[in-house]
Amino acid sequence: MSQRTRVLVLFGGRSSEHGVSVLSARNVAAALDPNRYEVVAVGIGQDGVWRYEPAETLANAKGDPRQLAVAGTGQRLRIPVGPPSADDDIRPDDVLFPVLHGTFGEDGTIQGLFELMDVAYVGCGPLGASIGMDKDVAKKLLAFANLPVVPWHTVTTHAWDTTREASRTAAAAFGFPLFVKPANAGSSVGVHKVKRAEDLDAAIEDALRFDGKVLVEPALDIREIECAVLGNDAPSAATPGEIVVHHADGFYSYEAKYVDAAGSHPEIPAQAPAALLGTLQRLAVEAFRALELSGLARVDFFVERGTDRVFINEVNTLPGFTPISMYPKMWEAAGVSNAALVDRLVQLAVERHAVRRARITAQPLA
Repeated sequence: MSQRTRVLVLFGGRSSEHGVSVLSARNVAAALDPNRYEVVAVGIGQDGVWRYEPAETLANAKGDPRQLAVAGTGQRLRIPVGPPSADDDIRPDDVLFPVLHGTFGEDGTIQGLFELMDVAYVGCGPLGASIGMDKDVAKKLLAFANLPVVPWHTVTTHAWDTTREASRTAAAAFGFPLFVKPANAGSSVGVHKVKRAEDLDAAIEDALRFDGKVLVEPALDIREIECAVLGNDAPSAATPGEIVVHHADGFYSYEAKYVDAAGSHPEIPAQAPAALLGTLQRLAVEAFRALELSGLARVDFFVERGTDRVFINEVNTLPGFTPISMYPKMWEAAGVSNAALVDRLVQLAVERHAVRRARITAQPLA
């Protein structure tokens, strides 16, 4: 590659994970080899506007992500709705690297825009992104593929407003404690561990602030083990790692992840029999394929203590790249450096774009 490839690192966004995205983007931008790539930092504000971001934003990105945000002071980008032209700030040969978590970044919306632009981008397409983001839909497809998932009940805003007693009864049928979480959110935002029936309503109502659909699941006695997947048509899985939680919340909450430095720690590889680790790797690849994913994903598992029963908890199609994030840590433990990892992700994006461009998308005129 004699000429450097321009990579636009997109971060921030209109989601509750805005600050986490800024943290992730710092590490992605730093890992891109400057001899091979021209890195352009693009911040997406909470207002949805794309702007060139000053270097100080990523240089100063550390600490509690709730205190981080894009500056919103740079020049606004001219974004094409269709293939780029000379008047646009995105070029035909650019590679877009979305480091966006949650709504409008990981849910298929921005991937649809990338498809309209006909440019290469890191990660899966609109279908896989939207499926992976919606925990309810993802569970249905995983169950249809005969992959193990934790039992769940879905409560929508409409059901809560119109048939609250029935929704409450169905949720409480799992017994207590149980978990309540938004169907479309990440970084444990809006997640509650409910220990008493009298706290259930408040947990559901808070989770519904973040999404119009929430999941209720039994709180199993489990270990949280994750597996990183990388690839397009022939994906591979890294050795799984475990999140060991020490925080008073009793689960991998937002505070345990990002605020309390002693709230949790990773163990990579996870301390488990080789056969179990192999099963998790196999299931991670099967889930990756079942949900139409490509590029990268982190598949999160619950492993029940005492029985070693395995459940797929959720799939993250744009996993974090923060200093504590498991996805790059698992690949690093497998011998893949951050620089090699982001380089591979860019190359996978280029390869996938070339395949898409070779397809016929319209019937030629006679």
